[in-house]
Amino acid sequence: MIKRVKCDNGLRIMFEPNNTVRSVSIGVWIGTGSRFETKVQNGVSHFLEHMFFKGTKSRNAQQIAESFDSIGGQVNAFTSKEYTCYYAKVLDEHAEHALEVLADMYFNSTFDQKDMAKEKSVVLEEIKMYEDTPDDIVHDLLSQAGFGDHPLGYPILGTEETLDTFSTDSLVTYMDQFYNADNVVISVCGNVDESFIEFIQKTFSGMRQFKSDKSLSSPTFKYDKLARKKETEQAHLCLGFEGLPIGHEDMYSLILLNNVLGGSMSSRLFQEIRENRGLAYSVFSYHSAFHDTGMVTLYAGTAVKHLDDMFECLTNVINRVKEDGITERELKNAKEQLKGSLMLGLESTNSRMSRNGKNELLLGRHRNLDEIVTEIEKVTLRDVSSVSSDLFSKDYAMTLVSPNGKLPSSIS
Repeated sequence: MIKRVKCDNGLRIMFEPNNTVRSVSIGVWIGTGSRFETKVQNGVSHFLEHMFFKGTKSRNAQQIAESFDSIGGQVNAFTSKEYTCYYAKVLDEHAEHALEVLADMYFNSTFDQKDMAKEKSVVLEEIKMYEDTPDDIVHDLLSQAGFGDHPLGYPILGTEETLDTFSTDSLVTYMDQFYNADNVVISVCGNVDESFIEFIQKTFSGMRQFKSDKSLSSPTFKYDKLARKKETEQAHLCLGFEGLPIGHEDMYSLILLNNVLGGSMSSRLFQEIRENRGLAYSVFSYHSAFHDTGMVTLYAGTAVKHLDDMFECLTNVINRVKEDGITERELKNAKEQLKGSLMLGLESTNSRMSRNGKNELLLGRHRNLDEIVTEIEKVTLRDVSSVSSDLFSKDYAMTLVSPNGKLPSSIS
């Protein structure tokens, strides 16, 4: 049973005990990411995530790492466009220790200038590593093609130019703006009892109560076609269609449509482009949902000489789905796949912690598994057809990374 507790300072705690395991997963979720940055701040959310591991008033970077390695635990973090998470997974007997270290990182990170200089070099190498991975670049480029100069189009890592401007003061100012109690959720799942809630409240009682500045400007979806010339062995192609925002009533219809389109090995894109035509090794689709918009992405990589054929296959599959819909069998299989994925995922304390934290932070509501399964089963062929028609009746954004930087000839 999931328990939601709102502390006096506004901090929310999501607590799901499970005495059938020996692990505890703890996540500190903050409602900010690259979407909340200005152009000159781009990358600060991600850089701040890095700096939390570089040292506090009582622990240096090595001691933070040893705090978890010495107990056989795991600690990590990630930044997305709309949220940031710091998390740990440990044995139940070390749960209080893990929470205390995470709190120390949150409250007492020093942002030492020498550490910042070294970490800027680390993040710069991360950006360069990303630039060396064309099938990553093409997805970042698609955000720009779909959202333009809106913050949703910014790269999460930032740029070399913005990275160079970050200082101790700029990190503290950013924390003051977003790292406040009303904008934070602590999610816990595992073998702990409700006394752990009191420990969380006590440990995080000093969290700032200032109201976080979370004003958002809604994006207008763009349909730009962008290409980048880069020495690669393949042409990497993405198509982006305007999707649905988080919590939309048609979300399960869209998820099921995506599964049929390119979300599995039996999907139409995989079967047609890889199995039947042998044009690609990697081909898939996925949906990204944000507060007020979303994007459905189709990706495939192929030899440059096959780019036109692959693009034709992509568009043919899309048009057949738009015009003829999907079959009863495909819908049934997609439902079983989605239910199986949900249920198997919930066998992990880390997955449950993430699900609860993200739902609270982004939606402020929670559905149990039976309710979700009911919503999935309610989806009809007509529902999927309606979503498909809306989705694919509009234009699309496109990005390409290839040795010659030339878009498919049919749209060039």
